[in-house]
Amino acid sequence: MPIDSGDTAWVLVSTAMVMLMTPGVGLFYGGLVRKKTVVSMIGLSFLAFALASVQWVFLGYSLSFGQDIGGAIGALDYLALNGIGLGEAPLAGNLPHLLYVAFQMVFAAVTLAILTSAVAERVRLGSFIVLALLWTTLVYDPLAHWVWAGGWLAQMGALDFAGGTVVHISSGFSALAIAMVIGKRVGFGSYVMEPHNIPMAMLGAGLLWFGWFGFNAGSALGANGLAASALVVTNTSAAAGALTWLLSSWLKGKPSALGMVSGGIAGLVAITPAAGFVDVLGALAIGAVAGVLCYMSLLFRVSRGLDESCDAWAVHGMGGLWGAVATGIFATSAVNNYTGLLQGNFNQFAVQIMAAGISVVYAFVVTYALAKLVDSFMGLRVTEDEEYVGLDISQHGEKAYA
Repeated sequence: MPIDSGDTAWVLVSTAMVMLMTPGVGLFYGGLVRKKTVVSMIGLSFLAFALASVQWVFLGYSLSFGQDIGGAIGALDYLALNGIGLGEAPLAGNLPHLLYVAFQMVFAAVTLAILTSAVAERVRLGSFIVLALLWTTLVYDPLAHWVWAGGWLAQMGALDFAGGTVVHISSGFSALAIAMVIGKRVGFGSYVMEPHNIPMAMLGAGLLWFGWFGFNAGSALGANGLAASALVVTNTSAAAGALTWLLSSWLKGKPSALGMVSGGIAGLVAITPAAGFVDVLGALAIGAVAGVLCYMSLLFRVSRGLDESCDAWAVHGMGGLWGAVATGIFATSAVNNYTGLLQGNFNQFAVQIMAAGISVVYAFVVTYALAKLVDSFMGLRVTEDEEYVGLDISQHGEKAYA
């Protein structure tokens, strides 16, 4: 298949849009923390982008998309992008190989940025760098290979259009594991830790919503009807999630604006694995359930006293889990020749449940072990005095608001 200039142009734009999601995560999380750690929180997202970019071109792309080794991992034939040039990508012949590398790279970067939720306001910078590189290599890269590069989950028939398992289940349940290892912030549960800047968080959510069109519609890997369908169902699910979270919070008191944009993100997360397989009605159902499910997951997390600070688990973990299962329910042949439970395909539904469950267990167990390892050798968190002063001063020597 020759390289197509229109497809190339669209995926170039999509790559830039997905890149914007990483600082979007930084602003969203930065608004949710206290003002003494906002520089640190936004900085972690930029750091995640830099780390993932270097790891990806040196090692990550080869492990993820190199020649398959037993369905488990890619070979090192693309180490440091060896042999990759301007010719056709093996998995997308209509695109230059280097562009395919870059498009997949920004997915790895935003996934790592999502993970920073677990360490907000209390992580040592050096320890985070080590953990981030280990996690990207040993959790993200294998999952990407299993699902997107002909690995064993793909061979089993698992569907994940744009990253419900690879991006959201992995980051959400990994964040839960890290939060359990690193422990609560000092004073958590004893006094209120309110978001210091809700408009900043809402701006970050807006950037995420915008970038998600590149995330999902770009995953069609072409300027075509499937990309258009993915864009429409992505927006529909996000809107449904925003409204159901808003309504859920309203029933418990005041209609939360921050909850509304969180529900939008929940809807975006949930539609991600299904974006290339479901129609608008399926998207409405997926987003509506995601808004309620992720809101209830947040309330459950709070009731259990777990300090997973910016709710990557509640939104990305649980939303991704629901989206992966929902793909097996709502997939319709009218969109992309795949069917789900509603069209009588119980096997696809069962495969989705199995693949999602395996991804949850793998991400949680391996991440827990890695966090324990880094904590044992380096210490994951700052001292109590450094945490009291705030990471902006103690880690960076900078203030957000001078």
